[in-house]
Amino acid sequence: MKPLILTPSQARKIILHAAGLYKPAPFGKGREAVYKLIEHLGFIQIDANYVVERAHHHAIFSRVPDYKPEWLEELEADGRIFEFFTFVAGYMPMDDFRYSLPVKKGMSLRRKPLTQAELNLMQKVLERIEREGPLMVKDFDNDREVASSGWWDWRPSKMALERLYLDGSLMITRKDFQKVYDLPGNLIPDDIDTTMPTPEEFARYVIQRSLQSLGIAYAKEIVWRARYVKDHVIKKELQKLVTEGAVCQVVIEGLTTSPLYMLPGYKNKKIELAGEAYVLSPFDILNVFRHRLKDFFNFDYQIECFVPEAKRKYGYFSLPVLVEDTFVARMDSKADRKQKVLTIHNLHFERLKLSESTISRITDAIKKYAVFNQCRQVDIKKTNNKQYTKAIQAAL
Repeated sequence: MKPLILTPSQARKIILHAAGLYKPAPFGKGREAVYKLIEHLGFIQIDANYVVERAHHHAIFSRVPDYKPEWLEELEADGRIFEFFTFVAGYMPMDDFRYSLPVKKGMSLRRKPLTQAELNLMQKVLERIEREGPLMVKDFDNDREVASSGWWDWRPSKMALERLYLDGSLMITRKDFQKVYDLPGNLIPDDIDTTMPTPEEFARYVIQRSLQSLGIAYAKEIVWRARYVKDHVIKKELQKLVTEGAVCQVVIEGLTTSPLYMLPGYKNKKIELAGEAYVLSPFDILNVFRHRLKDFFNFDYQIECFVPEAKRKYGYFSLPVLVEDTFVARMDSKADRKQKVLTIHNLHFERLKLSESTISRITDAIKKYAVFNQCRQVDIKKTNNKQYTKAIQAAL
């Protein structure tokens, strides 16, 4: 079967539709819209950085305008979503629980052999949660014998809890973003399938989920979603699905790349973009693969909180700004929740000529983002385009 040929514009529309960024509130409003979003994307990435509102809340807000952060905890408490890993930690639909089992198996296989003392401690921790119910790290005595050497140097009881969580012996919910460890039997509804999928079932699940959220993807992005699973057969199953017609191979005009894949539902789908402006999280599904932004959007982006300060070009936590199908700017931002001020340390525009209408939409997006961060005021410290920034400041 010959690959389907798409224009760059068609490709961007498909990618934005799959990401849920083609029109305002594509999943509706209210708590149910949050579930529909997670069910569609398959996962929402979790990140602890709190310089602005955390990434998982930010990603949902971008698609559910009336979003309230407590809805996420409520969906988790209702047993409709759970937290674990795909290629990162994230919230997933509880209906997908069985597909977390190969990842848990993979986590166990990756782990270095444990000492008898470590195994004994894990058993004691597990037995205590069985007796007492859900517990947090703070509920365990500080059993550290030497001072911490850094962020990932956890004390023994924390290590035991995390190992039990990663191998599936425990699950977590969150309270004020702090992990609460509990037994799976207390959190998984009775009607949820908990059987281990075969490697072929898992591979097909990963392919379907990846293409549903990415729209168009390289094999390497699909495989990356299973990076903790040793015995996946994703590339083999991907070719089978292409042969079966359940997945299409596509080519983008003017773009010479390795093979690209898409679900056939997009073949004749007419997608109209509403022209919305979005201030996006660096960890949004649209932004997590840098090469995709270069290939499809001609946008060279890197989150710089992981870059040494002297080498940063745009700032510590620079947020991409998307209007319709074009990335127009990036803003290094920090929310002062006490003073109710969203500080934009650097508002950097791409080399584009922007209309008054586009500037107005960017302004509205910044206003909404400030309110989402519990801020009443926006303070822009630095910019590379005084004309655009002056217009935005006047409207703010």
